[in-house]
Formats: sequence, structure tokens, C-alpha cells
Amino acid sequence: MDISLDKMVDPTLAEMGKNLNEAMKMLEDNQRKAEEENEKKSALRDIPGPLQGSGQDMVSILQLVQNLMHGDEDEEPQCARLQNVGEQGHMALLGHSLAAYISVLDKEKLRKLTTRILSDTTLWLCRLFRYENGSAYYHEDDREGLLKVCRLVIHTRYEDYTVEGFNVLYNRQPVIYISAACRPGLGQFLCNQLGLPLSCLCRVPCNTMFGSQHQMDVALLDRLIKDDTESEKLPLLLVANAGTPGAGHTDKLGRLKELCEQHNMWLHVEGVNLATLALGYISSSVLAATKCDSMTLALGPWLGLPAVPAVTLYRHEDPSLSLVAGLTSSQPVEKLRALPLWLSLQYLGLDGIVERIRHASQLSQRLLESLKKLDFIKTSVEDELTSPVVVFKFSKELSTLGSDKAAVPTMQPSAASQERDIYDTFNQWLGEQLAQLVPASGVDVVELEDEGTCVRFSPLMTSAVLGTQADDVDQLVECLKTQIPVLTGTIQLREEFKEEVGRTAGLSHIEDLGWPGLGVVRYEHIIEEKINEKAEAEVEKINTEILKKLNELESDLSFSLGPEFGRQKNCIYIGMATEDLDISELIETIAATGREIEENSRLLENMTEVVRKGIQEAQVQLQKANEERLLEEGVLRQIPVVGSVLNWFSPVQASQKGRTFNLTAGSLESTELTYASKVQGTGVTPPPTPLASRTKQRLPGQKLFKRSLRGSDAFSETSSVTHIEDLEKVEEQASALSGGEEQGPPDVSSTKQQAGHAVSQAANQSEAVPRDGSQHPDNDCTQVEEPESLR
Repeated sequence: MDISLDKMVDPTLAEMGKNLNEAMKMLEDNQRKAEEENEKKSALRDIPGPLQGSGQDMVSILQLVQNLMHGDEDEEPQCARLQNVGEQGHMALLGHSLAAYISVLDKEKLRKLTTRILSDTTLWLCRLFRYENGSAYYHEDDREGLLKVCRLVIHTRYEDYTVEGFNVLYNRQPVIYISAACRPGLGQFLCNQLGLPLSCLCRVPCNTMFGSQHQMDVALLDRLIKDDTESEKLPLLLVANAGTPGAGHTDKLGRLKELCEQHNMWLHVEGVNLATLALGYISSSVLAATKCDSMTLALGPWLGLPAVPAVTLYRHEDPSLSLVAGLTSSQPVEKLRALPLWLSLQYLGLDGIVERIRHASQLSQRLLESLKKLDFIKTSVEDELTSPVVVFKFSKELSTLGSDKAAVPTMQPSAASQERDIYDTFNQWLGEQLAQLVPASGVDVVELEDEGTCVRFSPLMTSAVLGTQADDVDQLVECLKTQIPVLTGTIQLREEFKEEVGRTAGLSHIEDLGWPGLGVVRYEHIIEEKINEKAEAEVEKINTEILKKLNELESDLSFSLGPEFGRQKNCIYIGMATEDLDISELIETIAATGREIEENSRLLENMTEVVRKGIQEAQVQLQKANEERLLEEGVLRQIPVVGSVLNWFSPVQASQKGRTFNLTAGSLESTELTYASKVQGTGVTPPPTPLASRTKQRLPGQKLFKRSLRGSDAFSETSSVTHIEDLEKVEEQASALSGGEEQGPPDVSSTKQQAGHAVSQAANQSEAVPRDGSQHPDNDCTQVEEPESLR
């Protein structure tokens, strides 16, 4: 058709039409490209930076991961943790990669492989931990296994629960019993996930009269179950501990199992002591856990395996209910959770698994034997022969605790509570210090209901990951030995420190039971005069300056502003001390430093106003002196030419007068005395430096605030007498050197008076008075002939 148009239309017109079509096409293409680019830009606004473009290469992504893993703040801990991931840890990490690869196989191969992995791992774990005919559920959250077991028990005890749901539970409320020593938040987690009210949770107290104070009270539990049954409630499940999270004690699992069978309840057991089931020698209390209905094993920390799942072993006859509760899954991918554990168990073997658990138990026994030999350390273990958890704390009571309770004086409840708070604070500090000094030990701080704050050593949870060895335990004991004198010394000096601060003017003692140290003091001398925002700011400034000066001193004490989020502000917190600390010298130094800073601060504040007023007063006095001089000399002497001639014929003997400003007294003084005696008066003698008011002789290398001997009073008296004797000897030698061999010593005072009289006469006769105010009269004797008595 275009050919026919070319033949019919004029060639010029045809060419113009062709060019027009090409121009329109170019304009449309450019417009379309601009619209596409605008749409792309608007879409990229909501896309994060790393996802924009065509993607990043593998090296950049791995570099980003490395930077996130080894940040500046966590560099050392992360490096230490990665060094202890051995080959068994690499096998666990390999399992996660293989699980992702295996998941893309065809369904038949995937089903066979996952079934084999799951059955092998379950069989191995049941044999290792003596749990016969059990099934296994693998989960990431160690609480999830117990949650699935609770659902299984609900489906078992409530037959119509699948159909009617909550209505069945409403007619007969289920009850879950947990120990008061269980991990915090476990009961609330179960109720929230199961959709049950908190009234379905019953916390069973521990023993108060007989047995361990961390074990569940079985008799009280029996009464609680009977009361709930009479109230038409359904006792459902009991959670017991084989190693409580705090102290590592084991409940009486045998009696609890009998009680559960009697009331048709499910018994679930968890705890660190379950790891000892793999050993050859097992305590009877832990061995009873093999008869329970379910148990949860945390194999990752026990064996040092990173990112392996926890395992809940259980016994149940109906697999359909297990499937409904979520304990089993028909999805092959879900079964691949056991793959990292399947690889790691094969790599370790029976000997490797048992060796790691036995090594952790031996570390606990080694530490326990060493702690028994230390005074002021109280241990809390269930069984000294088999307990894998050691809990200890610093206490003023010796190792013979409870041997003579009648000799211990009774204390008021408030005083006893304060004393416990103080010891809790000190044990918190002790645990933090030990964890910092020996990080490979893995010790941490735990809060127990009866014992208070304690230090816990649980190598089953930490040794495999941190690589704890026997040398680390010995180092931990040595560090503990060095900290005990510091703790005992600080405890003994706290009351003396409080009393000494109370007797010192300008200082106030701040009671802070949460501070692990000697005490807290505040300098607030100016608060007595005025209380306002300015005074508070001055107190803060003075205490900050005191802290700065104290830290500049060479002492073994630590001074700080206290915790960052502490309740007390503008205070000086003094850290730990030893028994040779001189409390009186410390308090006097703080008070003297505060007074010096306060005086300097006041002087600087008033300096501007004082100087301004002094200048104004000096100007007024000088103007008045000029007027008096004008009246004395007359008007003629003020005329330039006439005055010079008149002064030449009749000179005027005018006295030179001036003014000096005394910064110490803040007043103007006349300079007549200065010109007469040629000595610049100092006015009021400034007070001595506060820090120099108390001087104390020290032995070579002795630091501040330290007593040189235990009998410090006797030492100070002896040193003062010796110092006086030395001064007397020096004076005798000086007098002997000043006198001749035959003549006696001259009267030094009378000689100085004669020299001063001669100097004053020479000064009065001289026409020009020197303005050297810094010279002393005795030094000006060079202008006068020296008397014979001084030759």
C-alpha cells in the first residue's frame, strides 16, 4: 500500500510524511522510556538499598556477615566462643546445610531418608538416657516440648476436646502443677500458649521444715491435688525438676511418680541433672526420672553442639493423638530437624558423649572440694558426691555453720533484712568479678529464695562450649582466695566509715545497700546556708572536683560517681577496701579537699565583684588625694611655666602616697607602710592548705590511707617523739655553728633589731624611696655597713 501511495503522491510530499512518522515515533519512544524510568524510581523508593539493582556478589555478602559477627563491642567474646567450636560443632553446622539440600530431593527419597534419620536418633537417645520405648520430639525452643505434651494430655483426658473445645475445659477446669523452684515464666508461658487462665496454674511450695529447701513439698502437693479434686477440677500434669534452674537440686521423683499414678496425672521432668543418666554411676533420685511420662533434654549445651534442637522424650500409646498435639508430623521436612543431632551423635560416639558429661561432673567435684577448705564461703549442694551444680556465696559465718546457733545473737527484722541486702550486693560483686577474671569458668550470679544472691558453677551447661579445664577451676579458687580478704575487710570497715563520716562536719553519709563497697559520702557544707537550685549545682560541682582529686591520689581505693542509673546523685562512691585502711585519714582528706575546693570556688565567684568595688574605691581615694595636693601646693604651681619656676625656687617636699589592693582581705590599704619599711604587707595571713593540715610519715612504697602497722597508735607516738628529737638535734647543731670557738653565741634577735634600725634610718634619709616591695629588711642590709656583731 505504501508503494501505491508513493506512486500516486508527489515524491516530496511522500518524503515529508515519512520524516514526520519517524519524528513522532522517536518522540513517543522517548516519552515511554521516561515514564518507565519514573515508575522504576518510584518503585525503588520503597526497596532497601541492599536489594536494589541486580544483586550483590557472594564475597560482599560474606563480608557483611563477618562484620556483623565481629563488631567492636563483641569482638573478644565472639572470638573466644568460636575458638571452642570443635569438629563436633562443625558436624552440627553441616547438618543444617545438608537439611536444606536434602529438602529438594524427590518425595520418595526424602521420605525414606527422613524416616531413617528420625528413627535412628530417637533410638540412640532412648538408649543413652535409659528411656525405654519412648518417642522423641525435636524442637528449637526448649519450652515447646512441654507445651506439646500439655496438649497431648488435654486431648487424652478430655475426649471431646477436639469437637467441643473450650466448653469441655469450662465444665471441669484443668490444673497444671509446677514447682516454686522452676524457671521463671514457665507457667505463664504454658497458660498463654494453651489459652488457659492463670487460675489453671498451681505453684507448689518447696520444703520448709525437712529436706532440701529447693525440693517440692510432696505432702503439700498431695493436699493440693485432693482439694482441687473436691472442687471438681481435673489435676492434669505435674512438672518436676531433676536439677532446679537455680541450685541444681532434684525433686523426689519416685514419690512424685507414685502420687501421679494415684491421681492419674502426667509427670514431666526437666533439668540439667538428666545428663548424668548417660553415666555409669547414677544417683537413685535422678534414676527415678526414667519412669516419668516425658522428659526434656538440652543436648546442645551438654555436649557443646551449636544450633542443635532440644529433645523431648515421651511415652504414649495413641499415635493419632500425638499427631493432633503436634508431637509428630507427616511432613518430611519437619523430620529433618534431627539431622544435625544425627550427625553429631555419630561423630562423638558413646565414649565422646560420656566423657564430656563426666568431665563436667568432675569439674564440679573439684571446685566443691576446694571450697570446703575456705573460710567465709558457704556452699549449697544437694549431693556432695554427684551434684553437677555448685552454688556458693560469701558469708560472715565460717565453715562450722550451724554448729553453735545459740551463740549467734538475735537481730531485729529490719537489721537482718539490711544485712542480707548488703551480703546480696557483695555476692553480686563477687560473682561479677570471678566471671570477669576467669571467663572460661562460666560462673554466673543466681538469685535464690532462701539463700539470696549466690554464685553458681554449672559446668554441664558451660564447660563444653567454653572449654573449661581443671586449671580454670584452680584459677577460680585462687581468685576467690584473693577476694575474700577484700570482702571481709570492707564489711568490717563499713560501720566505722559511717560513724566517722557522721562525726565530720560538712560530710553526710548516704545509705545505699545496693553499692558493693565501703560506702557513699557526699560533701554538702554549703547546703547548710542555703537550699536552692544554685546550691545543688554547687554541690554537684564540688563533689565532682573532689572525685577528680581523689582519683589522682596514689591509693588502692576506687572512687566513682556510682551506678549509671543509681538513685543517689552528687555522691562519692568508695569501692572495696582492705582491713589496713585508715578510715580517719580518708575521711579527713575528703573533707579537707571539699573545703579547699569550696573556698577556691567562693573566691573565684566573688573576685570580680570585689575587684570592681576596689577599683571604684581606689579611684575615689586617688581623686580625693589629688584635690588635697592641689589645695596644699596652690593654684600657681599648676600653671605649666610658672609652676616650674616656682618649684625650682621653692621645691615642695610632698610625700608619695598610693593604694594597694589586698585580694585575701578584699580591701584597700595605704602604701605608706610599704615605703617606710620597704616591705609589702601581706595583710591577713592566709590559712594553711587543708591537705597539708594533717601530715603523716609513711614508709617507702606505702600508699595513701594505709596503716603501716596494726598498732597504728603506738607507731604514731613513736614517730612523733623521734621527729621532735631530730628537730632538737638540728637546732643544737645550728647554734653551735653560729657561735665562735671561745665566745658564746651572740644575741641574734638584738642583732636583727640593730640592723633593721639602721636600715630604717638610711631609708628615711634617702631622697628616692625604692619601690621594691618584695625585698625583706634583712636583705636590704647590703646598703649599710654590717655591724661587727654579724661579722
